Amino acid sequence: MSVSSAKKKNPRGRRGMSGASETSQRVCDLDGCEERGLYRAPKAPDVLDDYFWFCKEHIREYNARWSFFEGKTEAEMNAQETSDKVWERKTKDFRDPEAKAWARLGIEDPHQVLGENATRNPGRNPSTPSRRLPPTERRAIEILEARESWTKVQIRKSYKALIKVLHPDMNGGDRSQEEQLNEVMWAWEQVKDSRNFADK
Repeated sequence: MSVSSAKKKNPRGRRGMSGASETSQRVCDLDGCEERGLYRAPKAPDVLDDYFWFCKEHIREYNARWSFFEGKTEAEMNAQETSDKVWERKTKDFRDPEAKAWARLGIEDPHQVLGENATRNPGRNPSTPSRRLPPTERRAIEILEARESWTKVQIRKSYKALIKVLHPDMNGGDRSQEEQLNEVMWAWEQVKDSRNFADK
């Protein structure tokens, strides 16, 4: 059953555009008035679900002099205004989870990272890879006995040193290390045109 069809079946308490409860059988709550009490008004600012029922003339008078803040201090009015801005819902302190996250890093104030603590980075362990290289380039670095952080100039020096040891023209015609020499030459081909190593 929809809400609108429920209201049609049970017209009790229906109000018109003026706010009048068209089905009210009450008499105006103002002493001496015999008109129908079609308009409801809260009895007090703190009791908004208990009502007086007035006729049209007397609801106007009541509304003209009724004040939600009557008898309240300025501090109470300011507190109510602040509460109304968020529909009387308490706001969460968003700094809490963030403060816990910073505390795990040993930082009380996040602004500290911009100061002295910003330089307290232990850095990476040199034994662990600092970046992701393709498997072929990683293998090439191992063959050339180089490091990932080296530039192409540094890797080339290592390459030349290996060539001097392995090339038959440089080691008296010994061809026993030709396979290793081919690996070194292959490795340099992988590195020399790679974008993963700085030129200088």
